[in-house]
Amino acid sequence: MSAPAHLHLDRSTVAGRVLLRATSSINNRGGGPLELRAHRTGTHSWAVYQAIYDRAHRPYVFPSHAGLVFKYVPGERFGYGNIGSETFWKFEYAAAFQLWSIDARFKPIRFVRSGPKVDYCLRDLVHSHPSRSSPSTPVYQACSQDAQLHRDVLGTSAGWSDVYPYEYPQQWIDVTGLRGRFAYVQVADPNALLIERNHKNNLSETYVALPSGRVLGHRVAVAMP
Repeated sequence: MSAPAHLHLDRSTVAGRVLLRATSSINNRGGGPLELRAHRTGTHSWAVYQAIYDRAHRPYVFPSHAGLVFKYVPGERFGYGNIGSETFWKFEYAAAFQLWSIDARFKPIRFVRSGPKVDYCLRDLVHSHPSRSSPSTPVYQACSQDAQLHRDVLGTSAGWSDVYPYEYPQQWIDVTGLRGRFAYVQVADPNALLIERNHKNNLSETYVALPSGRVLGHRVAVAMP
């Protein structure tokens, strides 16, 4: 993940609470696509597989513990009002938002709080790292809104990113009453559900002083806070 960006203090979304909002970006820096294939096995159950492509672009499919969830997304956008609510099929537990207290050398002291955002579509939204192995146009489009869907494919191509602006629902951690120095941490695949070439670059963090919200720096593509 990119380091949490565009940090904003939000005192209006939840009465009496201070939310620290941030933009998140799940980036595919591998040599091939992250692709999840799913088919329905019951009213509320799915079988999910991860497709790994060889250099001839032949897929090899592996059972996965990843899950799909039909996620309700409220229409409120911070600073913009209500644009209408929608529901989407998303990859469950694709990411996690965490807040850690840190010392004067930016080393973690303890876990403090977490954010509510854990489910993501996975899509080709921003071509963030073009290369020869990266398609020039999006392959994985917006996630499905069909409640009766029987098969689905979610993914992010190599060199592409799935970005969610800080204004979107649940792009925050509640920081009410906190004072001091903290690491705002975003982790891709926190439950290690995916096959990856490198599991040690899934975490990035932005250092922030509270209650002012002043950004102190950041660190990207590491294994732990």
